[in-house]
Amino acid sequence: MKTLWQKYAQVLVDYSTEVKENDLVIISAEAQAQPLVLAVYEEVLKRGANPIVRIRLDGQPETYFKFASDKQLEFIDPFTKNEYETVDKFISIGAPYNVKNMAKVPPAKLAKASAARRPLSETMLRRAAEKSLSWVICDFPSNALAQEAKMSIYDYEEFLINACYLHFDDPVAKWKEIGATQERLVNGLNGTKTLKIIGEKTDLTLSVDGRKWINCCGSNNFPDGEVFTSPVEDSAEGEIFFDFPALYRGNEAHNIHIKFEKGKVVHATAEKGEDFFLNMINQDEGARFLGEMAFGTNDMIQDVTGNILFDEKIGGSIHLALGSSYPETGGKNVSGLHWDIIKNMKNGSEVYADDKLVYKDGKFMI
Repeated sequence: MKTLWQKYAQVLVDYSTEVKENDLVIISAEAQAQPLVLAVYEEVLKRGANPIVRIRLDGQPETYFKFASDKQLEFIDPFTKNEYETVDKFISIGAPYNVKNMAKVPPAKLAKASAARRPLSETMLRRAAEKSLSWVICDFPSNALAQEAKMSIYDYEEFLINACYLHFDDPVAKWKEIGATQERLVNGLNGTKTLKIIGEKTDLTLSVDGRKWINCCGSNNFPDGEVFTSPVEDSAEGEIFFDFPALYRGNEAHNIHIKFEKGKVVHATAEKGEDFFLNMINQDEGARFLGEMAFGTNDMIQDVTGNILFDEKIGGSIHLALGSSYPETGGKNVSGLHWDIIKNMKNGSEVYADDKLVYKDGKFMI
């Protein structure tokens, strides 16, 4: 009988990334994720592929940002560059010791490093769109994640298992079932020209004309549960208010209110974390434009946990991302930033597609 971590690993290797013989597979993780790392490593070897393990040490990111000069922040080592250009599969496992470890890093340093890594992100997104690369990000339950979610480690582990449907005898079959349900939503949204989002301090219009909607059911994120596209870059007009906390690299911004003109953020406020938010969206020209619009569909996730991997999938929510878009949707926005910001839609909010009501109070009507 398989252990939980063997079961989890099999989903990541066989379903999420579809590892094949001779594939070069990078497995990156914090050291706390060792049980899952070893299980993934074993599964990759069993497929005849070639695993390479990259372990991130506790304290390593803080040390880097504390001591790195501007020149070092802008440096991309040739080995990492080569990996992004040649590796077949990336499996990234989060297991943080401290989710606030980056909270005191000067925003300008974060922005500089993020901008420098933009070419790597572009390479990864391009190769993923071309199907020459597949990747998945997931989490291993750690005390830091549990504390951020205001849960015990035992409750958090159960939450993670349920959100990933790992409590099912055959989680892959469940994710395929979810995929079939979401495919109907995607088919209903493809061909839409204009979206209008209505809610508290929200009246925002976006063009999605010619853009493709993507069905997310466990391929790149695990857990998953969303359908998304990339808005036409110069199309966003109006305002939107985000009532869920927005987290990025250990920092938080609360109650963000954004106004758009011709696709660009022209005014933004936040009740908490405003300076950090403004620094992030000022890092490059593309950071003030939208790269994504998505509906969260995972009903096993209902509360904000402080972990964007889970929170952006909350059933009954939408999220918009400022920054880079996804080439497979037809998106063209380029930025070192991709910050998903979540809005609760269960409180009387609505979404119209070409003037037809398609989503109300967190539920699809198509």
